[in-house]
Amino acid sequence: MTRKRWLASAAVAAGLLVVAIVAVIAFQSLAGPIAQQAGLASPSTAPCSPAPCVDVEGYTMWITNVRVEGHLVRMQVKFKNSSNSTHSSPDDLSLMDASHSTYKLDTTDPGCGTWTRHEFSGGATFGPLDICFLVNNTTPPFTLRWTPDLGFICCETRLEISPA
Repeated sequence: MTRKRWLASAAVAAGLLVVAIVAVIAFQSLAGPIAQQAGLASPSTAPCSPAPCVDVEGYTMWITNVRVEGHLVRMQVKFKNSSNSTHSSPDDLSLMDASHSTYKLDTTDPGCGTWTRHEFSGGATFGPLDICFLVNNTTPPFTLRWTPDLGFICCETRLEISPA
């Protein structure tokens, strides 16, 4: 094999290796936050009230009026953003039932809302919003998973909630 062919083959192999590494990192970021996977420090959380709520680096989410109607878990969410995040998105929320199955927002039932990506910051609030999750297991408690966009290496926060 000539030197030119060897260098071309090495360049192609290096390029494929870079593509494979980027693909693995992208897949892992979809599965969960990089900081937690790598064993790095979790984002700072602060106490908030009234509960149930969670505050991640100045971005607060409150949950109210949690109730189960058949296989539908309904609740209201409200956000206040004093963080470096710029938006709220329905894709940031999912619900885990007692069987550890995960569900995205359901908008098929009347009164089950969603929203388009909402840009806000500087201490502004957004909501309350009526949201629903269609679940298989209606046994409480439920875990609301929130993945606010606070930068490249950030967060998934879990908040245990139960019907009132």
